[in-house]
Amino acid sequence: MTPSPERRRELLSTAAEVFAAQGYNATTVRRIADEAGMLAGSLYYHFDSKESMVDEILSTFLNELWAGYDEVLGAGLGPRETVEALVTESFREIDRHRAAVAIYQKESKHLATQPRFRYLSESQGRFERAWLGALERGVAEGVFRADLDIRLAYRFLRDTVWVAASWYRPGGRHSPEEIARQYLSMVLDGITPREGRTRRDRTEDTTTVRPS
Repeated sequence: MTPSPERRRELLSTAAEVFAAQGYNATTVRRIADEAGMLAGSLYYHFDSKESMVDEILSTFLNELWAGYDEVLGAGLGPRETVEALVTESFREIDRHRAAVAIYQKESKHLATQPRFRYLSESQGRFERAWLGALERGVAEGVFRADLDIRLAYRFLRDTVWVAASWYRPGGRHSPEEIARQYLSMVLDGITPREGRTRRDRTEDTTTVRPS
């Protein structure tokens, strides 16, 4: 009898949470089976190894990420709009695959040394080219500052967005789109008032004793 796709997804979801919490090397098939409420031997009916499980978890996440990214990159948007759309799509993927993102961040460097996971390095290079391309185009078109260090900006954006997987929980008060909007507002527009004056400046204006 072939295992149902639904059951397979449930087991992968459980495995992803365990991998994310404990780390790939420290996780045993028995521990995943315990969390799934089944015998370790029964888990092998669905997957031949924990390597197969983490492979499917990561490849599913990356395939969905690139489906969204490719749609953004092929939409003919301006540089700023491209960055905004990439950030928004990234938060949507964190919402869908939070545990997989955590695994990717912690384990991809180690796993990528194995032939089976070579696609992790290839995806990282592709990811970098997509972001740097949007930033370079923005500088060239005058949308972003001419003195912008695009590689530093890329690393800042990458780390600022993806570290959210460490605290984000699906179903929280804010949707992924709202979080993306707030992040973009801080990154692209700063955190000071748009008129260029801080609340402290305005307070000092009203409290300063003026000579009579």
